[in-house]
Amino acid sequence: MTASARRAVRPLAEGGELARNIPAFNTRLAQQDLAAAIADAVDSRGTLLAEAGTGTGKTFAYLVPALLSGKKTIVSTGTRALQDQLYHRDLPRVRDALGIGLKTALLKGRANYLCHYRMRQAQGEPRFATRELAAQFQRIVAWSGRTRMGDLAELDALPEDSPLLPMVTSTAENCLGSECPFFADCFVVQARQRAQAADLVVVNHHLLLADLALKQEGFGEILPGAQTFVVDEAHQLPELAAQFFGEALSARPLVELARDALTECKQVPSALAAVQEPARALEQCVRSLRAAMDELPVRGTRRRAAEEPAVEEAFDALADALRQLHDVLQPLAPASPGFDACAARAVEFEGRLQRWRDDSGDAEPKEDDEFAEDFAQVDAAADSEDDDATAKAKAAKKKRDDGSVLWYELTARGFRLSRTPLDVAGPLAQHRAQSHAAWVFTSATLAVGGRFEHYAIKLGLYLKGDDPPQTLLVPSPFDWEKQALCYLPRGLPDPTVRNYNESMVEKIRPVLEASRGRAFVLFASHRALREAAELLKGGPWPLFVQGEAPRPVLLERFRASGNGVLLGAASFREGVDVAGDALSVVVIDKLPFAAPDDPVFEARLDAIRRNGGNPFRDEQLPQAVIALKQGAGRLIRNEHDRGVLVLCDPRLTTKTYGSVFLNSLPPLPKTRHVEDVEAFFPPEHDLVEAGLDGQDG
Repeated sequence: MTASARRAVRPLAEGGELARNIPAFNTRLAQQDLAAAIADAVDSRGTLLAEAGTGTGKTFAYLVPALLSGKKTIVSTGTRALQDQLYHRDLPRVRDALGIGLKTALLKGRANYLCHYRMRQAQGEPRFATRELAAQFQRIVAWSGRTRMGDLAELDALPEDSPLLPMVTSTAENCLGSECPFFADCFVVQARQRAQAADLVVVNHHLLLADLALKQEGFGEILPGAQTFVVDEAHQLPELAAQFFGEALSARPLVELARDALTECKQVPSALAAVQEPARALEQCVRSLRAAMDELPVRGTRRRAAEEPAVEEAFDALADALRQLHDVLQPLAPASPGFDACAARAVEFEGRLQRWRDDSGDAEPKEDDEFAEDFAQVDAAADSEDDDATAKAKAAKKKRDDGSVLWYELTARGFRLSRTPLDVAGPLAQHRAQSHAAWVFTSATLAVGGRFEHYAIKLGLYLKGDDPPQTLLVPSPFDWEKQALCYLPRGLPDPTVRNYNESMVEKIRPVLEASRGRAFVLFASHRALREAAELLKGGPWPLFVQGEAPRPVLLERFRASGNGVLLGAASFREGVDVAGDALSVVVIDKLPFAAPDDPVFEARLDAIRRNGGNPFRDEQLPQAVIALKQGAGRLIRNEHDRGVLVLCDPRLTTKTYGSVFLNSLPPLPKTRHVEDVEAFFPPEHDLVEAGLDGQDG
C-alpha cells in the first residue's frame, strides 16, 4: 500500500479520527479499500472507475482522501438534493473529524440563485395567475432582503416547478453580466468568488457539464485550476452529457423573451409602441406552433415533424417573428442593457431553430419496425459470445458514429426541439485530458456482470492512445444471506401478453400480505402502473401512486403510513432512500429495457448496428441491467434492514441473458416458492425503526 493510501485509510480504520469523532461510525474494510484506491488516483492524477455497493460508505471514502490531499477538488453529485446533503451534512462531519480547516464551497447553476434585476423587473407586473402566487412572490421579496447566499433552496415552501422561478432567476441567455445595475450584489458572482477561493467545491452534474460544454452556467473559470474531480453517481453522466453537448430550443424561453422585451419598456417607455406588436406576435407564434404539433406523436424525429405542412409553416412563422423582434430591438440596444440582451437572445434562438431544421448530417433512426428485438436470435448470439474483457475493450476502440439526432418532445402546453449527439465519449475524453487532473468516477451501479466496459466506453476511457483506467469493484458489506431474499415467482406469462399485469398482481398479493404492505412496486411503464393501481385499489394497505402528488410528498406519506404500498415508475428507481421497516419489499414488474419510442435511443442503436456492433448486447442489455440494479438498490439501505426483492419477469429464468441480470445483483439467496417469502416475515416480526449512520450519502 502506498503512503498516500495508508494516510487515507488511517482515519477510516478502527480507532481512527472518524470512529473517535462521529457517533455510530462503523469501520468497513470495503470503505477503506475504496479510499486507498481513490488516494492513489489523486496522488498520481490518474483515472479510477469504482463501483461501491450500497452500504460501502463511498461518500466518506472519497471525502477523506480529497481533504487530506490538500489539492483543489471538485466533487460533482447527481442532483441538487444530494449536493445539499453532501455539503451541509457529510462534508462538515468529515472535515471536523479530521480537524482540517480547508475552505469549502457549494456552487449551483445560476437558475438556483435569486436575480435582483429580474425580481425588480417582475415587481408590479400583472403576471400572477393566482393570489397564492402573488403572496409567494412577496415572500421571495421579503426573503431577498435577509438572505446571504441567495440560494432559493432556502425557501422550503417554494416548489421546484414554481412558475415564479423563471421570473426571479437568470439564464445564460438573459443575464446582463457586468452591465447589470445589480452586478456588485449578484449572488451568482459571489458564489463563484467563494468557489474560486475554496479548496473543495461541491457541484452537481448539470453545472459541471454545462461548463465543460462552455455554456458557462457557473464556474467555467474555476475548472482549469482543479487538480481532482470526483464524480459521484457517475452512471448518470453519459446521458446528461448528451444533453449538454447538444443543443435545444423550447417554448418557455421563447415566451420569456417576448415578455422580457415588453418588461424592458418600463425603463424606456417610448419603446413600447415599437416593441409591443412583435413581442406579442412571437408569443402567438409559439402557441400556434404547439397547436400545429398536436397531430404529431409525443416524441419524434425532425423528419417526422417535417411530414406535417402545418408544422413547417409554423416553424417559418416563428423564424420570421424572431427576426422581426430583433430588428425592432437592435436600435433600442444603446438605451438599455436589457434590450441589448433581448436582441442577442432573438438572434441565438433563431440560429438554434435554423440548425434544428437543417437536417444535413442527421443520424436519425429508421422509421420502420426493425428495432423490435428478436430475443431468440439475441440469445443465440449471446451464447456464442467471447467473454474476454480485453477483446471487448479493443472492439470498443472502434470508431463510433459521431452524428447527432434531431428530435422533438411535446408537453401539455409546450415543446422542446433538441439536437443530441449519439456519442459523448470524445468530448468527455478531451476535457478530461485537457484538465491534467485526477478523475474518480464512482457509483453503486457501474458494472454489468462484474465488468466496466459499458460505462468506460461511454465515459471516453477507452479511446485510442489513452491508458486504460484503474477499476475497482467494492461489493456491499451487508449480510445478504440473513438480510434479504430474492423471489422469482413461477407461472407468469410472457411480459408481452395482454393479461400480464393481472397475473403479476395476483403473484405479488401473497407477498404483500406476508409483509403487511411496506412495499415499492416499480413499473417499466406508466400504463402498467395505472392498470396495477386499479387492480390493487381497495386493498388492506394504503396505496400511494406516482403522479397523485409530488415525489417528496408521496415518499413522506409512504413513510408515515407504516404499511403503505407505493407504485412508481423509473424516477423511483434511484435517489430514493427509505431505511428501516417502512420498506421491506421491492417488486420489479419487468426487466427495464428502454422505451422503444425514444428517438435518441433508437438512433443510438442504429449507429451501433451501422458500425458493426450488436445493439442488444452493446446498449439495450447493459442499460437495462444498470436500471434493474438501481431499482433493487432501494431495498437494503443499512445493516439493520431486512427485505424481499421480487423480480417478476419470467425472462430472467427462460432467456440466456437472464443470467447477466442475476449475476449483476448482490448475492441474495433466491427462491421460486412463496412459502419462503412468508417464512421470511413471521407473524411475530417486530416492526422497529432501524437507525441510520449517515455514511451512504
